[in-house]
Amino acid sequence: MSTTTLARPLVGRLAVTSLMLGIFAIVTSEILPIGLLTAIGADFGTSDGVTGLTMTLPGIVAAVAAPTVTLTTARLDRRVMLVALMAVLAVADVLAAAATSYWVMLVSRVLVGLTIGGFWSIGAGLAGRLVPPHAVGTATAVIFSAVPLGSVLGVPAGTLMGDLAGWRTAFLALAVLALLVMAALLVLLPPLPADQVTSPRVLLDVLRARGTVIALAATFLVVLAHFGTYTYISPFLLDVTGLTPAAVSAVLLVYGVAGIGGNFLAGRATTTRLRAAFTVAGGLIAAATLSLPFAGGTAVGAVALLVVWGLAYGGVPVCSQAAFMAAAPRAPEAATVIFTSSFQATFALGALAGGRVVDAFSVSAVMVCGGVLALIMAVVTFVKLR
Repeated sequence: MSTTTLARPLVGRLAVTSLMLGIFAIVTSEILPIGLLTAIGADFGTSDGVTGLTMTLPGIVAAVAAPTVTLTTARLDRRVMLVALMAVLAVADVLAAAATSYWVMLVSRVLVGLTIGGFWSIGAGLAGRLVPPHAVGTATAVIFSAVPLGSVLGVPAGTLMGDLAGWRTAFLALAVLALLVMAALLVLLPPLPADQVTSPRVLLDVLRARGTVIALAATFLVVLAHFGTYTYISPFLLDVTGLTPAAVSAVLLVYGVAGIGGNFLAGRATTTRLRAAFTVAGGLIAAATLSLPFAGGTAVGAVALLVVWGLAYGGVPVCSQAAFMAAAPRAPEAATVIFTSSFQATFALGALAGGRVVDAFSVSAVMVCGGVLALIMAVVTFVKLR
């Protein structure tokens, strides 16, 4: 850790908050189509499965961008990179709001993917350069709380805005947020010159570690299970549960609240009980998704299962990154790059595979498939992760 870049206590906390808001804007931009999938598809005349490409494409691009952006900009000031990436996100959201065809919409999603890969890989591991050592754990949990906050605030608010004023308005609001965060990063972050230059050799060394292989396997299975199913939760709640669009927004809000709780519970558990926390998260996701086709036909059943699901998935990103960091404690940026790349690649594959199952069979069938994968992940994690 570089001691020269530590900010004053208050400024350091504000800088961490600005990073959290940056990831919040990114996560919300990435997963907002979940709540607006039907509206976007209706506007462009595409099916739910095809519209799911708006979720798949950013993940594919982010998986490539994570190592590419990090390696090519390894010697640049990290503050400059983060500010530039937020500007790219603002452009992406404006382009989505103004899209005149589905292809233009997909171009905007490519830019979102570029931002995800670069910002996450660079920003997610910066807590140690902004706050004192004793506060790094809490600061990291705050940064990662942006993931469930994107679900609890971003997606429901964006979905509600889309219902009231059109889905394009929701993306325009995100563009404004991205610009505000860009200004905050510019003001609050101290200069962050390259502290540890990540090279291809360092990445390869981390990839060869046994702990990394196990973390990759667990992350692949649980993220594939989650995004193969959650991408299509709105069609499920509309068509199977029979909720109104406004009710779907409310249910997604409840899911997000549970996710925030899961994030902080897992953050505490990963320091001493990582295997147990990761295994429980996968097991609960399996239980929720396998039960939805049978118990999700009523509003009460669907809400109860989504609370369990949200609580479980809220801990997944924290557990996954902790597993990668434990495998490479001396190369935190390299570990974060591999975490980001693998997470986003599987995110994309899950959304794509889920779309194929939805179009070929039904939205209930994809829940069962995801549940089986999550169950396998729980078993693998319990047996292999130490």
